[in-house]
This record gives sequence, C-alpha cells and structure tokens, in this order.
Amino acid sequence: MLDLFDPLPLGPLVAKNRLVRSATWLGLAGPGGEVTDALVGRYAELAAGDVGTVVTGFAFVSPEGRAVPGMLGAHEGAAVPGLARLAGAIRGGGALAGLQLVHAGGQTRAELLGGATPVAPSFVPSPQYPEMPRELTADEIGRIVADFGRAAARAREAGFDFVQLHGAHGYLINQFLSPATNQRSDRYGGDVRARFRFLLEVVAAVQGAAGPDFPVAIKLSGADFVPGGFDLDDAGRVAEWLQLRGLAFVEVSGGTPASGALGPARPARAEEGEAYLADLAAAVKQRVSIPVAVVGGIRRRETAEDLLLRGAADLVSLARPLLWEPDLPARWRSGDRAPARCTGCNGCFGPARSGQGAHCIQAT
Repeated sequence: MLDLFDPLPLGPLVAKNRLVRSATWLGLAGPGGEVTDALVGRYAELAAGDVGTVVTGFAFVSPEGRAVPGMLGAHEGAAVPGLARLAGAIRGGGALAGLQLVHAGGQTRAELLGGATPVAPSFVPSPQYPEMPRELTADEIGRIVADFGRAAARAREAGFDFVQLHGAHGYLINQFLSPATNQRSDRYGGDVRARFRFLLEVVAAVQGAAGPDFPVAIKLSGADFVPGGFDLDDAGRVAEWLQLRGLAFVEVSGGTPASGALGPARPARAEEGEAYLADLAAAVKQRVSIPVAVVGGIRRRETAEDLLLRGAADLVSLARPLLWEPDLPARWRSGDRAPARCTGCNGCFGPARSGQGAHCIQAT
C-alpha cells in the first residue's frame, strides 16, 4: 500500500518521502538578496522536520526581476557562498534541496527596481501593482533567458540538488504562457505553442548552463482563474512538452494576484476547503508520466494519503502549515495524525512585509 513516507525517484534523485515544502517567501534575505543567518536557520529547521524535499522561496535571476523586499537573489556570482550555506543547511537535515528561480515580470514596483519601470511580455497592467509594465524587446528576452541559465549554474555550484522554475502565480514565465498577459505578435506570442517559446528557451538555457544531468522542475499554473487566462488544457500540453525536455517533476498550483478569492493562498481549514487544487493536479498527472506534486490547503494526513492513493498526485506540497509546524512531517510519521494547526488565515505574510520574516502569528 502506498504510504506518505515511501521514497520516490525524481529524475536522478530520490526523495526520502512524498512531502514537499513548497516554495514560500520568508522575507528574511538581505537588502541585495543575500542569504542571512536567520534564513539559514529557518531552512535548517525545516529540513530537520523530516520533509523529503525543500524548495526555497523564490530567488530572482535578474536585478529587475525582484518581486518583494527580503527576497532571495541568485542574480550574481557573489550570491554563491550564501546559497551554499542554504543548500548545506537543507541537505544536512536529510532533505533534497531545490532553489526556486523567478523573474517577477510586471508583478513588482519601481521602488524595488531603483526607479526602473517593470517589464513584461506586453503592455498589460498587473492588478494590484501600480506601474504599467514596459514591453520587453527580443534582445531583453534573450538576456533574461540567459540570466535563468546563469542562476541555475550558480545553484549547482552552491550544492543544490535541483532548481525549480516558477511558472505560476502571475510572474514572468506565467505571463508569457497566459493569453491574458501575452499579446505579442512576434514569435513569443500567439497560440499556446508560441507562448511556450519563452519557457522552452529558459529550460534549454538552464540545461545548457547547469548541465543536462542537473535536474529541473517547475511550479506550473494549472489555471490562472482570470478571464482569458492560461487554462487547464494549455497546462496539460505544456506539461507534456516539458516532459519531453526531461523535467524531473511538475508542481501544480493555480491563481494569480488578479484571481481574487481563487488566488494561490486561499483560506483552508482541516476538512473545509482542503486540497483546492487537487483536480488541476490530477488532470495534469493524466497527461504525463513524470511525478506530479499538488499544493493548496492540505491540512490532514488523511487528505494527503488519499491524494496519493487515488492517483491525483505523486507528491504532496505544504507551505503555510510548515511556518507554524516545521516538524509536522515528523509528527505525522510518529503516528500523531492530528491535522496541521494552520488555519489558513494568511497572517503569516504580514511579518514578512515588515521585515520580521514570515511566521505564524497564532502560534504560541
């Protein structure tokens, strides 16, 4: 019988169990994206809690790709020693270490970019963000593609086991994939295959710079939940194409800041609104043979086990619950089947915005 704590091959890697710490912004990096002692300590705590795979909070690959303050950076060679500390802390606890790579695209503010205008595939406003982004030129696209490759090479040099590309939640890869935000008339816009071109070039750059044997994963939107946005049929086709490129696994998420109540971090209490993206993950899993992870409101061990047993996913990702209980996997493994204490209130992100680092405000 399939168990939550069974190992699972991920390309050339083996995760010790089916639980993934999904990438979560902690807001603890230095002003230039530097790794700090506080950040290392939080990741060491996570890895010691018995989760099988840890994906870091997103790391920007280009200076203009920064999304929020306190965000990790992988944009320059000087970042490697700090990233090595982070990878060592994760691997020292027995977990696989993945660095999530991102470019914010239009989902940022000029004040974070030294006054520069945010960039995006097209002149389309990003809801909740103040500036109209500037449309990228073809040359600028090529430079960002190369930036992803260089960041992946730094991740490998730092000792990470893999990188995960952030292709969800309205950031640049997702913006290229979505017809709502990609209205280009050149080779990067049009039907879904043309809108996939940017991601295809990013994957090729990552594999070329970091080596074809260095595993690459993706967090992929199963649906944007916005009018005219990226949808589940497109997600299935993109997952199939990524499988052909040798990706190690796909983590299915959904929603953007423009999705309102259907955004990526919805309220989710045990037995109420759990696993709200499970149907998306299950549909993508039907299209590919590589492992699929599901994220979104999972609070009970029974829910996680059911997702595996009914074939909706191969891996179960947790984000907010591990902010309160980094040792939740160890608790479940010990036989304590009580649900995660997380109520899904999203209060954990307020401290990150104020420089205190994301943490549960209800924990006692």
